[in-house]
Amino acid sequence: QVQLVESGGGQAQAGGSLRLSCAASGRTFSTFALGWFRQAPGKEREFVAAITPSGIQTNYADSVNGRFAISRDNAKNTLYLQMNSQKPEDTAVYYCAAYRYRYNYNAPATESEYGSWGQGTQVTVSS
Repeated sequence: QVQLVESGGGQAQAGGSLRLSCAASGRTFSTFALGWFRQAPGKEREFVAAITPSGIQTNYADSVNGRFAISRDNAKNTLYLQMNSQKPEDTAVYYCAAYRYRYNYNAPATESEYGSWGQGTQVTVSS
């Protein structure tokens, strides 16, 4: 298991930028694929982005591709989500998650495949 804590949420104007961070505990951080998900009011949680353990391969939802960038620093046990050109529809609680098993070399988009979750951080984008 990996313990995850998100930070960096807040308010932004449409067209603006925010960077989310997700700090993880444990010495096995670098062996897990990681992902970002979000849940808007009244909607189900949805996939945003994922990254392989090495950070070489990434995967994005169509709605954020080209605007958001996922990255990780395994030396710092930290996952990031750089959000640019934000839109009001990006307003949601954002969650980081660690894949259920170690040494998976994909960047999966399926929520049920993730076994550890952070508590979430609110992002609000106004027009």
